[in-house]
Amino acid sequence: MKIQKSYTATDVHVAGEAYRIIKDGPLIHYKSIQELNEQFSLAYEEEIKFLLNEPRGFAGLMGCLVVPPFKSEADAAVIFFDHNGTVPMQYGGIVAVITALLECGQLKAKSSNEYRIETISGVIGVAATMKDDEVKLVKLKSEPCQVVQTNVPVSYLDLKTEVSLVQADHLYAIFDKAELPFEIEMEDLPVINQWGQKVIEALEGNHAFSRVILMDHSQKSVGKIKTVTFRPDRYIVRSPGFGTLAACCSYLIENGDISVNGPIENESIFNGKLTAELSAQFEAGYEFSFSARGFITGMQTYVLDPTDPLFAGFLLK
Repeated sequence: MKIQKSYTATDVHVAGEAYRIIKDGPLIHYKSIQELNEQFSLAYEEEIKFLLNEPRGFAGLMGCLVVPPFKSEADAAVIFFDHNGTVPMQYGGIVAVITALLECGQLKAKSSNEYRIETISGVIGVAATMKDDEVKLVKLKSEPCQVVQTNVPVSYLDLKTEVSLVQADHLYAIFDKAELPFEIEMEDLPVINQWGQKVIEALEGNHAFSRVILMDHSQKSVGKIKTVTFRPDRYIVRSPGFGTLAACCSYLIENGDISVNGPIENESIFNGKLTAELSAQFEAGYEFSFSARGFITGMQTYVLDPTDPLFAGFLLK
């Protein structure tokens, strides 16, 4: 085998969401993180396919390129990317990156536990608590989330229901599970998938949305909800979702369904859990403090054989 390209990556999952972190990208010139972001999709086109497409990746895998910071107050800079190019902000990606940098010794642990990660959306403050050289807990805050519209009628085939729209890191369309004859459990995954496809078809062309959430809030009185989140391409988001949690909390607080005091835990269909707590309320919406933990799942060197017939990889969704 003649190796044409090779990259070493650290894989980290955060509540089930997988991130592939690379630090040895192509050598291109850039003066700022904005310039790197602008050049990324073209300069890293082969690397995006190489590292995220199958057979080395899969449809839900998110990439993180870590580079030295441009701003003096930051500890590291990161560009987040998916199969289509760069994405502005990934709360789970911040947790993954700070976990990998600290546990691999590439960032020296601070007694304050406070770190700052530079992104295209600004410098993000994060608190990472370590014990025995492991990152045990990561805390960071959301951008303000706002309820945009509630009780919007949706009708399509035999589907007659209502949706609420909440702007968080995406525009989320939230549906109440109470009226549906199944549970958010793995054994009901086929019927959940059918429901998700029907709802996305109902919303397409009629309502702006970036994600669809099915929310079970039957245990909201004890600070727990359960959700499943769909992307517009019908892919189920693997984690409970930082944005999903913030959007659901905003909706429930706005309706007076949950207390603004105390944490809310969101559990995914895969039993991944994330916790959020209201940290501030503005005219523009609600800000939440997230608590999460990342786990390193692998450190691997990926190589490309120029005779490989699947040079650009592929995706099955």
